[in-house]
Amino acid sequence: MQTVNFKHLPLQAGDTVLDLGCGEGRHVILAYLEQDVTAIGVDLSLQDLQATQEKFQPFYEPDNANKSFGLSSANALQLPFADNTFDKVICSEVLEHIPDFKGALQEIERVLKPGGLFCASVPRTWPEKICWYFSEAYHKVEGGHLRIFEANKLKAQIEALGFKAFHRHWAHALHSPFWWLKCLFWKQQDSNWLIKQYHRFLVWDLMDKPAFTRNLETLLNPLMGKSVVLYFKKELN
Repeated sequence: MQTVNFKHLPLQAGDTVLDLGCGEGRHVILAYLEQDVTAIGVDLSLQDLQATQEKFQPFYEPDNANKSFGLSSANALQLPFADNTFDKVICSEVLEHIPDFKGALQEIERVLKPGGLFCASVPRTWPEKICWYFSEAYHKVEGGHLRIFEANKLKAQIEALGFKAFHRHWAHALHSPFWWLKCLFWKQQDSNWLIKQYHRFLVWDLMDKPAFTRNLETLLNPLMGKSVVLYFKKELN
């Protein structure tokens, strides 16, 4: 499920790209496929990194010396990279999980080259508040969401580090009702018929990409997109 739109984070041949908190690799693999880049995924979870490696294998281009792919287990507060290493940094649906998210943002600023681009996405405020209202367990489980972000406040916090915001959009409107249902029926979510049917619908939409649902989500994203996606440029020194 792609959250970052590479139209707003254009990759150039030769770029070095970091996907911080890559999970099972959705964006780091897409970056590798998008352009001749060095794509690096970082996550704390070895299990997720293993899943990323397995998902990546069918797309590996061993004969293309102009692109490469790498994974690393690392803490977002102590990234194992030199200053000004990356041309692009992605941090999608990660900051809400990190206790010291400001420290993670400082690390992103450190490893991103001056003039480089940064994309951050977090859960949108009001759909997230509904999830928290319906289920306390939703945000108190291990690895759960530690905070609800306000997009304008997060934008200002990132800009205070030396970035300039240049675009914003919303994503995954069709997923908002799914998570509301999961939270409403939290204890029965694995057996609830309605949740199962909605999940089947989302899988069908993801795999088949029918024009009707793609257009519907595009229309609904500004109203009820589950994620807000912010794009920044690091100012030149």
